[in-house]
Amino acid sequence: MELTPKQVVNELDKYIIGQDEAKKAVAVALRNRYRRSQLPKEVREEITPKNIIMKGPTGVGKTEIARRLAKLVRAPFVKVEATKYTEVGYVGRDVESMVRDLVAVAVRMVKDEKIKEVQDKAGIGVANKICDILYRNQERGENGEGKTLEEIKLDYYDGKYDKEVIEVEVTEQPKQLGLIEGAGEINIGGIFGGMFPNRKIRKKYTVAKAREVLIDEEAEKLIDNDAVNAEGIRRAEEEGIIFIDEMDKIIGKSAGSGPDVSREGVQRDILPIVEGSTINTKFGNVKTDFILFICAGAFHVSKIEDMIPELQGRFPIVVELNSLTKNDFKRILKEPKNSIIFQYSNLLRVDNIELEFTDSAIDAIATIAAQENETSENIGARRLHTIMERLLEEISFNASGDYPLQTIKIDKKYVENIFKDNIKSHDLKKYVL
Repeated sequence: MELTPKQVVNELDKYIIGQDEAKKAVAVALRNRYRRSQLPKEVREEITPKNIIMKGPTGVGKTEIARRLAKLVRAPFVKVEATKYTEVGYVGRDVESMVRDLVAVAVRMVKDEKIKEVQDKAGIGVANKICDILYRNQERGENGEGKTLEEIKLDYYDGKYDKEVIEVEVTEQPKQLGLIEGAGEINIGGIFGGMFPNRKIRKKYTVAKAREVLIDEEAEKLIDNDAVNAEGIRRAEEEGIIFIDEMDKIIGKSAGSGPDVSREGVQRDILPIVEGSTINTKFGNVKTDFILFICAGAFHVSKIEDMIPELQGRFPIVVELNSLTKNDFKRILKEPKNSIIFQYSNLLRVDNIELEFTDSAIDAIATIAAQENETSENIGARRLHTIMERLLEEISFNASGDYPLQTIKIDKKYVENIFKDNIKSHDLKKYVL
């Protein structure tokens, strides 16, 4: 049973503060996919995704909502920037490459799953191979313990040889060479790689590393790559999510010549992909009819209404994300499962530093973040990372892990001392007419 919209929102709430309207929109879009999958094929073919435009300033959670959504349901997901594409006929990446990127992600996901399924089977063969090497090394006097092959195997599975260095034969990985063309990315290695057999080379690894490398090689042999590619294409077509950021920056026309001569041209190139077309990829042809597209942008200068009408009509759902307030910053600092305080506390705990943030410190950090965004560039929650880096710079620099665990208390006084120049600057601005 797929997650209900309420369950999706509850999961998103664990990582993203506020923005309820956007969360509901993506949750319903996700549920509609499940609903569609339960319908008869002839009905299913008539139902296309309701694509979404997220409007809001940078750093308020647009990308994070889409990324977390994809991770939640293990859907193939790519984030692209609209400004990176050029109109057909100009040098640069064409818009079809976003679909190729999505398929590559989907195939990689399927391949990883299949490799995990056969890893135990591959591990048995690899264990026998490594233990034979260890036994032969012993016979040559490289370790003179005089153990039988069975005894070596027992010690191998107990991890007693993990740090011992051995020499194994592995397949040399071909170098990836590529060109960018108007028709997409061309992998030269992929074109000519099949003409020559894979070369075997001998390399020295610890037993632990050799096991990892050899299991990956053996697992590759046990999976059906054609089936993997077919399933990857199916997932990209039926479950894929493409997040197009900076959409507002390709709205309108620019004067002059060169690759930016018509940003409207890029919109027109995106249109058939969103409407539904077939894109050629190295894994096979991919239909884009049922891929979910989520666009995002600040839309300060250009407006959503300035998009070409045909493309605008393909994004029926528009949600506006709010700018972050001081209270939002306080919640972001401590409430999410991956909160900023959680991240920095865990990093410094590695070096025996236990950070203790008081409520007054959190309030002070949130105040500074809100003031900085108000008086300079508004970068949303990213401002908190900038502040935390500066706040903990000396602690991070001096921490080495050479001393016993020590607790460092971060209170309001500590924060104000680090940011005294900023606070003074904000106080003076109150009197500037």
